Amino acid sequence: MHTRYVLSGRRRGSHDERQDGRTRAAGGRTRLRVPAQGEFEHRTGGSWPLNIGQVYTTLDRLERDGLVARGEADDDGHVVYTATVAGREEVARWFSEPVPAKRGRDELAIKFALAVTVPGVDVPRLVQVQRASAMRALQDLTRLKRTADPAEDLAWSLVLESMIFQAEAEVRWLDHVESSVGRYMPPAVHDAPAQGRAIAAAAREAVR
Repeated sequence: MHTRYVLSGRRRGSHDERQDGRTRAAGGRTRLRVPAQGEFEHRTGGSWPLNIGQVYTTLDRLERDGLVARGEADDDGHVVYTATVAGREEVARWFSEPVPAKRGRDELAIKFALAVTVPGVDVPRLVQVQRASAMRALQDLTRLKRTADPAEDLAWSLVLESMIFQAEAEVRWLDHVESSVGRYMPPAVHDAPAQGRAIAAAAREAVR
């Protein structure tokens, strides 16, 4: 049995699940009448891979929560799900509300926050390595943008431009990190790689 038309997301519950629930509703509104996986990946440019196993779990939860109704299978074995009145109201609410600012753990920020306090970390080099990676990503995205036509595929263009802005923001933030390290980080800590190697060597001797 196949699922021809799907809704994307999770049931309401935790903070993350509530946030995903809004995504779930949006997916339902835009995807009720289009093939699921290929269309989803096309519209998002593959930036958010669709887990088909999660789709089935999601549909069960949406049905349980009264947001969709399961229909009969068609001649090809495809099951059609239809948004209920409550489901359409959830979609309308999701589109009318702002998306909360990301306040989860930021691995990159945490990495640098630790790097400036841990002896032995060459922070300037870490900035260079991370910035080079961000610049490569930005260049790749910029090349993709040249092939994107908003008139033909506005959805993908918006997703692509969002990723470009995020990459540009990362590069700018790394420039700020580099400047702050040069201004505020004591030279003794700044030149800590040798110190860190000495600490590591002492630690190895201690466990022998």
